[in-house]
Amino acid sequence: MRTGLAVVTAALLTVLPATPALSRTATPVLSSATAPVLSATAAPVLAGGTSAAVSSGGGAGVAPVDLDALFVGAHPDDEAFSLSTLGQWHEDHDVRTGVVTVTRGEGGGNAVGPEEGPALGLLREAEERTAVAKAGVREVFNLDDVDFYYTVSAPLTDQVWGGDTLAKVVRIVRQTRPEVLLTMGPAPTPGNHGNHQQAARLAIEAFYAAADPKAFPEQITREGLRPFAPARLLTGGGRGTSRTGQDCAATFRPANPAENVYGVWSGRPSAQGATWATVERAAQRAYASQGWAVFPDVPTDPAQLGCDFFTQVDTRVPVPEPGTPAATAPTAILDGALTRPAGTVPLGTLFGLRPSTFDVRPGTAFTVKVTATAPPREPLGRSSAALRVPEGWQVRGSGDLGRLTPGRTGSATFTVTPPQGGGDRARVAATLTTERGRGYTDRQVELSPAVRGAQQPLPQVAQYEKWAAEVGVPQLRGLVTPVLTLPSGGSRQVGVVVTNVGDTTRSGTVRLDLPAGFTASRTEAPYSDLAAGESTTVPFTVTNTDPSLKTSNEGGDYAYTITTTSPDGSSVSRPALELVPATAIPGSASAPVVDGQDGDHSGPALDISRLWEGTACSSAADCSGTAKVTWHDDTLYLLVEVKDDVLGTRLPAADCKRHWRTDAVEVTIDPRGASENTSTTFKAAVLPVTAEGPPCFLRDADSRQGPGEQTAPGMRVAAKVQAGGYAVEMAIPMALLPSAVDPAHLGLNILVYDSDTQDKTGQTRIGWSTWGGVQGDPYRWGAATLPGYRPPADRPTTPADPVIPSTALSSLDSPQSLEQAVRVHVPLAGGPSAQASRSGQVVSATRGRDSVKVTLRAGAAGRAHLFVRDDQGTAGSRVVTVPRKGSTTVTVPVNRALGAGPRVVTGWDSGTGTAVSQVAVR
Repeated sequence: MRTGLAVVTAALLTVLPATPALSRTATPVLSSATAPVLSATAAPVLAGGTSAAVSSGGGAGVAPVDLDALFVGAHPDDEAFSLSTLGQWHEDHDVRTGVVTVTRGEGGGNAVGPEEGPALGLLREAEERTAVAKAGVREVFNLDDVDFYYTVSAPLTDQVWGGDTLAKVVRIVRQTRPEVLLTMGPAPTPGNHGNHQQAARLAIEAFYAAADPKAFPEQITREGLRPFAPARLLTGGGRGTSRTGQDCAATFRPANPAENVYGVWSGRPSAQGATWATVERAAQRAYASQGWAVFPDVPTDPAQLGCDFFTQVDTRVPVPEPGTPAATAPTAILDGALTRPAGTVPLGTLFGLRPSTFDVRPGTAFTVKVTATAPPREPLGRSSAALRVPEGWQVRGSGDLGRLTPGRTGSATFTVTPPQGGGDRARVAATLTTERGRGYTDRQVELSPAVRGAQQPLPQVAQYEKWAAEVGVPQLRGLVTPVLTLPSGGSRQVGVVVTNVGDTTRSGTVRLDLPAGFTASRTEAPYSDLAAGESTTVPFTVTNTDPSLKTSNEGGDYAYTITTTSPDGSSVSRPALELVPATAIPGSASAPVVDGQDGDHSGPALDISRLWEGTACSSAADCSGTAKVTWHDDTLYLLVEVKDDVLGTRLPAADCKRHWRTDAVEVTIDPRGASENTSTTFKAAVLPVTAEGPPCFLRDADSRQGPGEQTAPGMRVAAKVQAGGYAVEMAIPMALLPSAVDPAHLGLNILVYDSDTQDKTGQTRIGWSTWGGVQGDPYRWGAATLPGYRPPADRPTTPADPVIPSTALSSLDSPQSLEQAVRVHVPLAGGPSAQASRSGQVVSATRGRDSVKVTLRAGAAGRAHLFVRDDQGTAGSRVVTVPRKGSTTVTVPVNRALGAGPRVVTGWDSGTGTAVSQVAVR
C-alpha cells in the first residue's frame, strides 16, 4: 500500500487532486506564473457610514487601486507555484500585485464537501484569497467565465468563454496599471490545460491591446479609461535545466539560448523565519477542495530548494543583461520597471529593439531599429546605442540617439548581415549609454535558409502558430515539439510542409531520416516552383515495421530528421513520431452478459498497467489491470479487471462525479479517430463501488456530461469487488457516440484511477495508451479497428454539437468580490461600471431581531444583491428587483446573531454595468 499524493503535471493542477514536486528540481516544469501583493486603498466613508459606489474610473473622483504587477490565470490555484516569488517581492520591495482569475474553477473536483457548480466556485474563490494573502496578495479579480471541464484545447476554451474576455482583461489592465504582467504558458504543450493556454494568450494580447487606443475604444471614450502599456511581460516557467540551491538562477541553462529566463530562489527566509518555499507550501494547502491540504512538507535544507522561473516574452524597458549578476538577482524581473539597479537609466526610460523581420536568412541583410525615450520628467542627456550580434555577423550604422530631454525619443537604424551557414535562434541585443546610466535590451531572430520544411502540425499547434503570428509574438513559435502518432505496427501519411520565406521562386528536395523500426514509402521527394511566401505539402507514408517497440510514454518520442534543400542551403528540423497501442476489436456471435465477470469475452487482453500520471505502483497487486473489448450488433462490450489492494473512498451514489477522486475506470472513445478535442468524443467512467454498494457511472469532459442514466441511456454497467481488486463490465450502445464509428479508425483508451486513501484524492493513474494529460488528448489514444462492423446507414458522420456546462458564479453573488470592489474601486468581473444615472447603492441598514432592514437608493430600475456580513462571514443574503428610480426598503433575514463589524455590502446590476456599496449595520 502507498501513502501520500502523486506528482502531477502543472497543467492539471486545477482539475485533479494531486501533489506537485516537493522541491524545484533540476528540470523546471512550465508552471503557472503568479503575482504578488498590494496595499489596499481604503474606501472613503460617506455620510451615514456608507462606502462609495465603485465605477470604472474610480467613481466619485476615486481612482482604482494602482498595482505594480498583475498575474493572469484561468483558475484559482494557477498562481500557487509562484507565490514564493510574489511574497519576496512584496516583503522586500512593497510590490503591489493583483491576480486575474478567469474562472472560479467550478469544473474541478471537491475533496471537502458536496458543493459543485457556483457553490464550488464560491468555495474556491475563498481558498484562493486565503492562499495568496500568505504572499501579501490581496486583490483577486474574477472574470466570471465558466470552468467547464479539463480540456487541452485553447480553441474550445475560446469558443466557450466567448469574445468579451479579452476586453475584460484589457479593462482591468487599464484600470490597475501594472508595470509587470505575468501569466501562464500559451502553447499547446502536451497536457497543458486549454484554459491555461487561453488565459495566457489573453494576457499576452492584453499587453499590447491595453496600450492601443484603437483597441476597445469604448473603454476610453465612454468609460474614461486611458491606454496603458505595461513595461514587461513574462510567462511562468522556463525550458532548461538548473541546480537547486542558492545559485539556481545562475546555473539555469535554457533550452533556447536566445531566451531570457529569470529565476527567484525559494530558499530565502521570509520575515516569519521560514523559507519562502515553506510559506508557499502553506498557501497551497489552502486549496483543500482540490486535495492539496495533504501536500507534504518541502525540504528543510535550503540547498534542496530551487527557483521559480519566468520567461520573458516582451519588454518596453531596459532589462538586466543575460550572464550578469543582475540577471540572476531576485529583482531581475522588476529591474527597469519597478526597481533601478545602480548604474542603470532612471525608471520610466523606454528602450526597444525591433528587427525588420523575425525570419532572417544567411547572407541577406535586414535592419534593426533601436529607440530610447527619456522619462517624462527626467532627461537622459547625450545618448547612444550599440548593437551586439552573434560572432561572424556584420553590423553597419551609427547608434547616435542625440540629446534626450524629458519625454524625447531618439532612434537609430542598423543594417545586419548574418554569415552563410548556421541556423536556429539567435539573440540581437542593444546597449544604451546615457549621461544618467546604461541600459540593455534584446530580441530573438530565427536564422535559416529561405526554404524550411516541417512535419505537418497538429490542429491545435497550427492554430497556436497562427495566433503567434497574428499577435506579433513570433518568438513564441516552436515551443511545441512537432509530433504525430501512428498505431503500433501500422502506417500513416506524414506531410512535410515546405515554406518559402524568401523573395524568389525555388525548387529542391525533402529527405526523411527515420529511426530504426520505421520506414517511409520514399526517403526523398522533390518540390518545385515554390513561389515566394507560399507553402506546399510533400506527402510520405510512414510505417512502424517493428511492433515490438514500446508505445506511449514508455516509448516516448521517436525523433527523426527532415532535411529540406534549396539553392541557398539546407534547413533541418527534428520532429518526432509517437507510437500508440493498437488492437482489432473482434465481433461476438452473441452478446456478453453484463455481470462483472469474464467467460464470454473474446479478443486479446489489453495491458492497462502502464503509468501515465502520479506515483508508480509498488507492485502488480497495488495497481495493474487488463481489459477485453468486443462488439455485438451495434454495441461495444468491455470487461476491465483491476488488481488493487486498497480501495479508495466509497462515494455516495449521489456524488457519482469527478471520478479522479477515488477508484474508477474510464473508457474514452473517438468514433472516427479524428477529434481535435474531447467535445466530439464519448468518455464514460465507472466507480466500481459506492457507499450504498452498487457501482455507478457518469460521463465527463465529452460531448455530454452528467450522471450516466441521464447522459448515456441504455448503457449498462456491472462490477464485482473482491479481495485484491475488482472487475468492471460495461455495454455501450454505439448510438450513444457523438457520430457514427469509422470501423477502420476508432480512437480508444481505457484508463484506471487508483486511490489508496479515504480523503478523496488520487495517487496513481494507469492505462492502455498513456501520456501526461492523455485523458484530454484524443490523438494520443490507442487505435482500434472493428473488422466486420458497419454502422447504420442513417447515422451521421459529423458529430452533434456538444453540450458544455455554462453556469458560473457571478461576482454579484460573491460577497468577497463585492467587498474588494468597495475597497479598490474596480468594477466587478472586468466589466464596466453602471452609469451614474442608472446606479444604485445601499444608504442605511438597521438591525432587527432576526433580520436587517436595508434602504437602497436607485437612479433607475435594477437588481440588488445584498449580503449581511460580519467578522464571521455571511449571516444573511437576498436578491431583490428594484422596479423604479427612488428609495426602496427591504428586509434581509439573518440566520444567526451578528458578530463584530456588521455591515451590508451590495452589488447593483443595472443591466449594462455594475456598482457596489457598503454600509455599517446600526
